[in-house]
Amino acid sequence: MAVMTPARTRLEADYRALTADDQERFDEVMERADDNRDNGEYLALMLAAASIAGLRIPYGAHIRRCACSCWCPVIFDPATPGAHVIEHEAGFNLGRHQCPRCSDHHRETA
Repeated sequence: MAVMTPARTRLEADYRALTADDQERFDEVMERADDNRDNGEYLALMLAAASIAGLRIPYGAHIRRCACSCWCPVIFDPATPGAHVIEHEAGFNLGRHQCPRCSDHHRETA
């Protein structure tokens, strides 16, 4: 009898690996999520952005693109241990976050 093992979950994606069209779609969906006041729509937009990036996240999860000054291309879950909040959302949904790698190498502040 074959043993089923769970599929490995990708925890991050590379924005630069997306096609130009997918980068545009990703940016548009993230902008809509940032300015969306309906929680259900916001979470659906998070799922859509993750799907564009090739990430499978559960309903209710969040993703961010690393917002540090080194132009890091990482798309990641901001709840990942080691991730750093550069700036909380000021009237919007998405704050500015650093991925764990950048946070470890060059932590930024607002």
